[in-house]
Amino acid sequence: MRLEANAIVKSYGDHVALNGVNLTIPHIRTVAILGPSGGGKSTLLRILAGLETPDGGEIALDGDPIQFNEAYLLRHRRGIGTVFQSFNLFPHLTALDNIALPLEKVHGYEAAEAATYALQLLARFHLAGHALKTPAQLSGGQKQRVAIARAVAIKPRLLLFDEPTSALDPEMTVEVLDLIAELRQEGRPLVLVTHEIGFARQVADQVVFLHEGRVLEWGDAPRLFEQPATPEMRGFLDKVLRY
Repeated sequence: MRLEANAIVKSYGDHVALNGVNLTIPHIRTVAILGPSGGGKSTLLRILAGLETPDGGEIALDGDPIQFNEAYLLRHRRGIGTVFQSFNLFPHLTALDNIALPLEKVHGYEAAEAATYALQLLARFHLAGHALKTPAQLSGGQKQRVAIARAVAIKPRLLLFDEPTSALDPEMTVEVLDLIAELRQEGRPLVLVTHEIGFARQVADQVVFLHEGRVLEWGDAPRLFEQPATPEMRGFLDKVLRY
């Protein structure tokens, strides 16, 4: 899958989140979007997911520009699996229903078919014993695994992860990162916004470095980690990899 972004701009009031983002990734496998907090990483991911509308510019997947009208975005979102840092599970639904209900209501599954498939995914992600629990009865790591199962359930063309471990303690973080690494090994195209730089260094094929709303570097992950070209990325890596 090819990703192209041309002059993407996005502001929130006086705050410029993205300031002319240009980017070309010929083949998405595992892309890590890195950079300081407030640099625009999550905003770029949300535009790619069709959850935010840019103020200007164009973004395309496989040469197909994302059109920011509701009819197009409804179709686009059905093919994108997005996992958020805050889980975004329905609090009144069980883990099973959090996965099955979108399949039934949005993707045309029969109720029994959706429930069977959801149970298969819960078992795969070691959550079978928690199928009938609500999010309030689950740990943070369990909730995030349910969220990942829900994203995978729609058989997306692209998986997006927005700081999926930022709300978790270290043990739960490892659980979720192991699961993302497993999905990566299956060959699923994914884009990951993360502050877990050590993990990104292990799994990413490509890196995008965002700083103050601009992409300063992108390309082959080993090269960028070993020989960053800009002082901004060198300074960033020096800080986050110091300990």
